[in-house]
Amino acid sequence: MTPRIVGLLALLPMVLLLLAVVWEDVKRQRIPNRLVFLGAGLGLMLNTFLPEGFGFVSHAPGGVGFLNATAGLASGLVTLLPMYLVRVMGAGDVKLMAMVGAFLGLNDILGAILATFLAGGVLSLGFAWKTGVLRRTLQNIRFIVCSGAVKIAGGSVPTIEDTPESAGRFPYAVAIAVGTVGYLAWKSIWRIGWF
Repeated sequence: MTPRIVGLLALLPMVLLLLAVVWEDVKRQRIPNRLVFLGAGLGLMLNTFLPEGFGFVSHAPGGVGFLNATAGLASGLVTLLPMYLVRVMGAGDVKLMAMVGAFLGLNDILGAILATFLAGGVLSLGFAWKTGVLRRTLQNIRFIVCSGAVKIAGGSVPTIEDTPESAGRFPYAVAIAVGTVGYLAWKSIWRIGWF
């Protein structure tokens, strides 16, 4: 079995867990801790015990090691934690990004996070349009930007209490899954030339 096949097989559990979490988030609006913790542990274990490399989707596929996988987990957690603290995102979403970091390691988690934010923006607008709240969503965005600018110009800091009522809840696990898988596909096709 080639290292590339081993690398792709090592990512299969992450993809299956992402699909299961998306199902739960869409159906129940909840991300089960058991799936996320199982995934984080599995990601750390695979990166620790599989032959060493530069990540499962890289020019030298293999595990990144326990410390790098732990750093990826921490980066996923810390990057999204402020959004949870201001109540823009749920705790399950933050833990899910940490799980992805345990699989991808420090080098790839940042790309997956950027792709997730991009996917989240596009999918959120599509979701708002489909559910009929796009106009209200755009009005909320305009209000947040304008009132935040006025507060900053006045020498104060905008707070979460300044935001208008939410136009709806978007299952962000979808954005995390689409962003992560999209980033890995882009990396494997364009940057590495696997296919």
